Amino acid sequence: MKKTKIEWTEATWNPSTGCTKVSAGCKNCYAETMSFRLKAMGTPGYDNGFEFSLMPERLNQPYKIKKPTRFFVNSMSDLFHEEMPYEYLDKVFKVMEQTPRHEYQILTKREDILADYFKDKKSPNNVWLGVTVENQKSKNRIDVLRNIDAAIRFLSLEPLLEDLGELDLSNIHWAIVGGESGNKARPMKSTWAINIKNQCQKQNVAFFFKQWGTWGADNVRRSKKANGRLLQGEEWNEYPELEVV
Repeated sequence: MKKTKIEWTEATWNPSTGCTKVSAGCKNCYAETMSFRLKAMGTPGYDNGFEFSLMPERLNQPYKIKKPTRFFVNSMSDLFHEEMPYEYLDKVFKVMEQTPRHEYQILTKREDILADYFKDKKSPNNVWLGVTVENQKSKNRIDVLRNIDAAIRFLSLEPLLEDLGELDLSNIHWAIVGGESGNKARPMKSTWAINIKNQCQKQNVAFFFKQWGTWGADNVRRSKKANGRLLQGEEWNEYPELEVV
């Protein structure tokens, strides 16, 4: 477990690592690049590079952290990967349920597996469930997520690859928007992000603008840091209010 520079969380916990690409947002996956770098450095847990791997030795890590912490679960994988055994998922969620002092944020691009796992159960109240939506084709993930029993349901609209048009945000509590980073990053237009921000405000959904990424609002390529986090001259750092269910 370690602190992270991801703007919307505090630390990461990876009880599994590695993944496979399932949609357009995966094309320039940061986790894949990082995994190969960590493998070259001999970092424990990355012997298999980006192949999906269970890390049972990491399961008990949250118990050891006494300070209440907001964790992004599986920043280097997808917790609902096709190769993830449900028995292991049960162990992961048991840890989260038994550490109510922490908050756990989970994102997936595999909404069907997410829905199947939760078809006869609810998520612990300290767990936030989310899906990634990068383009029009992946908007169906929102419809799946809204029907899952969770205290917080959220969207990661990153990397935002096109205008998403009209969004039904009913039963969604939070939306994160961001552009892509890296040498092969695809640009995000400001109108796409503003469209989402306006709809969040109309539908009473917390809005968080994470980053411009490699391309700025003026469509000029710079470093991520140089482009900053301003949208229409403001930083948007809204968080959802916990809804006990």
